[in-house]
Amino acid sequence: MQRPVVRMPRWLLAAAMVACVVIVPARQALAQSPAAPCDSARYREFDFWLGRWEVRTPDGKLAGTNRIERLPSGCVLQEHWTGAGGGYGTSLNFFDRATGQWHQLWVDGRGGVLRLSGGREGSAMVLRGTAPGPSGKAQQQRITWTPMPNGRVRQLWEASADGERWQTSFDGTYSPAGAP
Repeated sequence: MQRPVVRMPRWLLAAAMVACVVIVPARQALAQSPAAPCDSARYREFDFWLGRWEVRTPDGKLAGTNRIERLPSGCVLQEHWTGAGGGYGTSLNFFDRATGQWHQLWVDGRGGVLRLSGGREGSAMVLRGTAPGPSGKAQQQRITWTPMPNGRVRQLWEASADGERWQTSFDGTYSPAGAP
């Protein structure tokens, strides 16, 4: 008994050939793709801030908790702040290779926004920007994150009306959550 010949429609045959020409090389290219675009050392300069933190003021009072994580692309650090008094906010922190600077965009739970830019100064990360002060008039803002012994980080936030006299807005020591 002879089997019938099954003919594949030409369009289906053409589609299968195109798939072989396009998909196979594309899969090979993905497997051989270079490292992520944000793998250089400049993108790791703020890594000392990554982690789950308990944040205390200089007198030892709990200011809040913070979680800093790298987003999957490796290009952005995201902050998740929860204050001891119930406030909260988030920031996105990233290195911009076009400007050679780090940037932070902070938004709090009441819609307050702070935009900062800067970079490493010695071992610290220092970012600056402007924001309305208590009177509504723009003030210069400067936040410095400094690595400390035992894996801790100090965050010092200062404000100035003239750029010469600075007042502390916040001074907190980050300790790894669950550490003594």
